[in-house]
Amino acid sequence: MKIPEHVAIIMDGNGRWAKSKGLPRIYGHREGAKAVERVVEYARKRGIKYLTLYAFSTENWKRPYKEIKFLFSLLIRYLKKEEKKLLKNDIRLFVIGDRNGLPEDVVKKINEVESKTKDCKSMTLILAINYGGRDEIMRGMKKFLKDFKKGKVKSIDEGSFKDYLDLKNIPEPDLLIRTSGEMRISNFLIWHIAYSELYFTKTLWPDFDEKEFEKAIRDYTKRERRFGGL
Repeated sequence: MKIPEHVAIIMDGNGRWAKSKGLPRIYGHREGAKAVERVVEYARKRGIKYLTLYAFSTENWKRPYKEIKFLFSLLIRYLKKEEKKLLKNDIRLFVIGDRNGLPEDVVKKINEVESKTKDCKSMTLILAINYGGRDEIMRGMKKFLKDFKKGKVKSIDEGSFKDYLDLKNIPEPDLLIRTSGEMRISNFLIWHIAYSELYFTKTLWPDFDEKEFEKAIRDYTKRERRFGGL
């Protein structure tokens, strides 16, 4: 069974999961963090080489300050807790998005774990933090034009421009999964998912487990990818 090399996931439904149980939203985020641990471990076991998780979008700044503060504290706790496991399992951490504006302690911990795991090769865990697809393209375009004016860009084409994007050295996602029943992309990897297979599930992210992940993988294996050809 040919499994996807790169899986990207829009982790949606933490708030609704908590609301359905009469709990504050932060409880949903805590359970969502546990789902991240399960999914990362299962992806490694299934031989998936790249796993990209949409952790915090450029639009998430619109949320209440207390929730944002909790999300970043949860991220730091996750990185501290999982650091040794990433090294043990030969998993590289790579973070995409705009780090400008992120709390200093968050950036410090991200840089620290990225540095420690940079030589790991079994799998790459990519966290999209303060990330937006349009923002990625605009940031890339600004750098591209700057180098173009300096004569560093030899040709204006997709290949040249891709080198200025966050995922420049990473294969495009084969499979994009979105949980919670919503059927939209929400500004996630909009350049990179042009030919990705899309899979939507009504399962809320805290309930997304190995069984649900396997359903998505098996659905992917049944599809015929033609990339515009016959």
